[in-house]
Amino acid sequence: MQTAVKIEEYLQEIEESLANEFQRKALDTFAVAYRTGRENAFAGIDVKGLVDEIARAKDEALARMDELYARFKEKAQAMGGQVHLAETASEANEIIGRIAEENHCGKVIKSKSMTAEETHLNRYLEGKGLQVVESDLGEWIIQMRGEGPSHMVMPAIHLSRYQVAELFSGVTRKEQDPDIQKLVKVARRELRKEYVEADMGISGGNFAVVETGTIGLVTNEGNARLATTLPRVHVALVGLEKLTPTLRDALRILRALPRNATGQQITSYVTWITGPNECRSAPENKKIMHVVFLDNGRRALAGDRDFSQVLRCIRCGACANVCPVYRLVGGHKYGHVYIGAIGLVMTYFFHGRDKAKFLVQNCVNCGACREVCAAGIDLPRLIKEIHARIQDEEGHPVPSRLLGMVLQNRAMFHALLKNMRWAQKPFAESGGEYIRHLPTIFLKGQDFRKLPAIPEKAFRDEWKAIQPRVAGPKLRLALFSGCVLDFVYPEQMKAAVQVIARAGTVAVDYPMKQSCCGLPVVMMGEKQAAVEVAKQNVLAMDPGDYDTIMTLCATCASHLKHGYPKLLEHETALMPKVRQFADKVIDFSSFVHDVLGVSALKLDRSTRKVGYHAPCHLCRGLGVREAPRNLLNLAHEYVPTAEEEVCCGFGGSYSMKFPAISKTLLAKKMADLEAGGISAVATDCPGCVMQIRGGMKAAGKDIEVRHMAELLAERLG
Repeated sequence: MQTAVKIEEYLQEIEESLANEFQRKALDTFAVAYRTGRENAFAGIDVKGLVDEIARAKDEALARMDELYARFKEKAQAMGGQVHLAETASEANEIIGRIAEENHCGKVIKSKSMTAEETHLNRYLEGKGLQVVESDLGEWIIQMRGEGPSHMVMPAIHLSRYQVAELFSGVTRKEQDPDIQKLVKVARRELRKEYVEADMGISGGNFAVVETGTIGLVTNEGNARLATTLPRVHVALVGLEKLTPTLRDALRILRALPRNATGQQITSYVTWITGPNECRSAPENKKIMHVVFLDNGRRALAGDRDFSQVLRCIRCGACANVCPVYRLVGGHKYGHVYIGAIGLVMTYFFHGRDKAKFLVQNCVNCGACREVCAAGIDLPRLIKEIHARIQDEEGHPVPSRLLGMVLQNRAMFHALLKNMRWAQKPFAESGGEYIRHLPTIFLKGQDFRKLPAIPEKAFRDEWKAIQPRVAGPKLRLALFSGCVLDFVYPEQMKAAVQVIARAGTVAVDYPMKQSCCGLPVVMMGEKQAAVEVAKQNVLAMDPGDYDTIMTLCATCASHLKHGYPKLLEHETALMPKVRQFADKVIDFSSFVHDVLGVSALKLDRSTRKVGYHAPCHLCRGLGVREAPRNLLNLAHEYVPTAEEEVCCGFGGSYSMKFPAISKTLLAKKMADLEAGGISAVATDCPGCVMQIRGGMKAAGKDIEVRHMAELLAERLG
């Protein structure tokens, strides 16, 4: 009961964030500009190659963490610095507090450090009577507001210049103009004296270069240089994962960090500090430098086969920049200390499962974070793994446990779906195409879309009558439907069969023992159930019997291709078949465009203006972008619309758990489509059809929503 109350509180906080119109507008503006800026900044660079290099180098360094720490300590101390290792966050704070006490420090000036946020260092030092002043403009602003950062790189992005002007007016006791340049000058004037008066400067560290014992800092303001040089004591608080063997390794990351963080080719300041320097040009004031390395679970994490990749993170914040959920609710509701997708994972390891258990559920699984990650971290999968791990530790909720039990029993699952035809009758609208009111009886906030009714016949029940007969086929194809195409949208499957049959060269089969792909239970944290469902499907359609396994659902295709090998990696005897199965999976548009060939279709092109919504698991999960748009333009007049590759907000069970976010994402998607002046929209995922078509119907919009297969089939001539 206590958990239920907490999740309700979290959902209420999310709705409050959604009502913050300025924050949403600011994050919207940045998200759109960021994509263009990043693309321009990486122009001419082999991004995938660079990401692979960074990931490989980081993994090699993580495997040598203890050795690298010992070598850095030897080098740094030979240069006159002192090096400490803190096992926990509280120990790191105590070490820094002790350094302050031993050196009679009363005032601390601090440059931006996420590691210091992780340990809650400011709170600890202030509790010991020290005055701590943040010198980064954004951090200084949120410090005065008593808030945490809302972004790892841009901590005050959620605030308007008017809010900052009001804050500065209170600090200076003088009315301040909301002009940004004038506000920056106010901050510069107010902070200048703090540098001069500070006894201790605290920094983080983007790199700890082992070969020279050097700390590397990457900033867009000059504050870090002032904080590390003017005070007589400098303390750098650095996570162990920042140990970098050589300067060349650090420079490789520097090629990606500013480009990925803000779309800059190079950041304003890159500072290298090797040993303590003389202070204030006075030789008698000997500079003191300490480097405090933080473990806080990092060494154990570095040895974790699945989660060690989390420590590759270069703190660019790009996973938040592209996240549709972060874009709506901001960092204060989409992280604890660390923000964005990486924060959902780090929160569990650094701050405990109580802080993480609701956060990890608030992932729509769109894959945008994985695609943009400069270190190649598979964030969506790790978020789902954390969700499953938390449920294993705390107990599985009844709804997800029941769903897992049902999906593992294919016969029971299919029987339930078929019997829903009768259960829905009292709730079906006239015409029988949609269900009236039913979702709102059981779940709140589901009235933003209409859900489809279950048709009289499932696709599997019609298969024998429609199966194409092909003499001397050149290709053997197995159809994978998943549950939605089979039982909810069989017309989409039938349209695909029509298109494939036109070629006259493909023998098409529909293995009857196939079931749901299993992703719904992965999203619900029921990993073991997902494993059992995956095994059933691999055994249901022996990949040795077919040349290709094709599905109309982009989500299913991505999960079958990339999810199954990982889910079943411990099934040693089955793995050769699993790999063969995954290798043969292909989505509908790629199959028609790349395998069948468009010349086989002989399409009768119409002049109808049709838009396209790119399913997340097609454009990012499978990397398919050109094929569906080319096909659409062969059948109709394809009209590009704004943000085609931004999630529609469905996410399967996500839209049931977080309806306010799903509704807002859908409204944005529909507005973009409507602004394109189109009469129809095509997509390659039945879940996206369900979301966007249901939203259009509920809003009384005239835009038709169809699967790509349907729009091709109707133009076969």
